[in-house]
Amino acid sequence: MAQPLPAVEAENYERCMTLARKDPSAAWESALAWQSRGGRHPAEHCAAVALIGLGEYGEAGKRLETLADEMRHAPAELVAEVLGQAGQAWLLAGDAPRAHAALTQALALAPNASDLLVDRAEASAAAADYAHAEQDLDRALTLDPKRADALTFRAAARRALGRLDPALADAQAALKLAPDNPDALLERGNILRMKGDAKGARRDWVRIGLLAPGTPADDAAKANIERLELKTEPEGAVPIKPQKPPAKRK
Repeated sequence: MAQPLPAVEAENYERCMTLARKDPSAAWESALAWQSRGGRHPAEHCAAVALIGLGEYGEAGKRLETLADEMRHAPAELVAEVLGQAGQAWLLAGDAPRAHAALTQALALAPNASDLLVDRAEASAAAADYAHAEQDLDRALTLDPKRADALTFRAAARRALGRLDPALADAQAALKLAPDNPDALLERGNILRMKGDAKGARRDWVRIGLLAPGTPADDAAKANIERLELKTEPEGAVPIKPQKPPAKRK
């Protein structure tokens, strides 16, 4: 939509998007009813976000891509936002190539959006293309040097590329910004183990259990401690980025 929403439509949109995060099933029904009354793009967007909440990631990705195409005359930043959300949906669906394609389209419209660069790096890493992941993370960190998540992901990509010293520097920098970040602790532990510092790796992994018990990072840390006991290497997977809810369209 090229013009701001009328007040009543803006209120409907705000209400629907809030509901999509709290009760996606109810939001889905509300969005469908709104569409039947001519809600058009805002209603379609809320429906797609509700589908993400319902775990229908592939269908959400398709709808968001279609919506972005229908919004071709809207401001570029709005279209880029919707395409970015499509990329997130495809990542959640496990379709890295389609996520990468959607995010590349988004970045063509908003080349300096650090969130889009980090998301595309995740898509590259999911396809084991760590070199391109590192390139996007370099750009993201140039735009926003204080992103602990981007530093953590770049540390993981560099570890996967066998560049342990710069990987460790990134993990240390991430933990300086966010000392209790479980993903950064997991990554630093992985790097320390690969550098032969088993004691330091264990310390980081044990700390995750104290800070974030029951989380994916804790599960990975416990598995790595078990591998440490068996004298095998930790898993080399890039840590999964914590899911963030799609942003609201303005």
